[in-house]
Amino acid sequence: MDIKEMLTHIDHTQLKAFASYDDIKKLCDEALVYNTASVCIPPAYVADVKRDYGDRLKICTVIGFPLGYMTTAVKLFETADAVKNGADEIDMVINVGRLKAGEDDYVAEEIKAVRAACRGLILKVIVETCYLNEDEKKRICRIVSDCGADYIKTSTGFGTAGATADDIRLFKANIDPGVKMKAAGGIRTLSALREFLELGCERVGASATADFAKEAASEN
Repeated sequence: MDIKEMLTHIDHTQLKAFASYDDIKKLCDEALVYNTASVCIPPAYVADVKRDYGDRLKICTVIGFPLGYMTTAVKLFETADAVKNGADEIDMVINVGRLKAGEDDYVAEEIKAVRAACRGLILKVIVETCYLNEDEKKRICRIVSDCGADYIKTSTGFGTAGATADDIRLFKANIDPGVKMKAAGGIRTLSALREFLELGCERVGASATADFAKEAASEN
């Protein structure tokens, strides 16, 4: 896979608390240059990007971010608002505490509800692997597979650790064939990007897209 193709698998991301709209526009302009899969941005900027960039970009935004412990009603409101404002893709954070407490039905029903609220759009479920043990990771793989989500995603990038190759291998062994994988969190080098794509990730969340392109150019 050459660098141009690798970049088409990136959700080019800017989710810092202090991101201004100028930062978001810079992200969007880079995404157009590098032909990334989407831009992943805070919900507050979705309508602005839709207004200024129209259909030139796929807009991904986050729900229940970054801690996931809002009520389902709040997540549903956030989702409906994002859809109304022009989002194409939704990355939702599960309620990690409910999963760890064994409340799998709660977690499943919440994912199903968000799935219904963004029907027709891509839904990625962020499971925050850094907080989960192996059994919990396997259980969430089954839940995500059963609930109609398009992707299982490793991390918010705001937890204690990000994506690991071992977690992607565990996902691959435990999700249904129709569920895709997204690695995110701490992916800052071209070699890491290449590794996660080779492991089977369809998407990688990263803010270092321009750096990947520069690193690839320096290799040639």
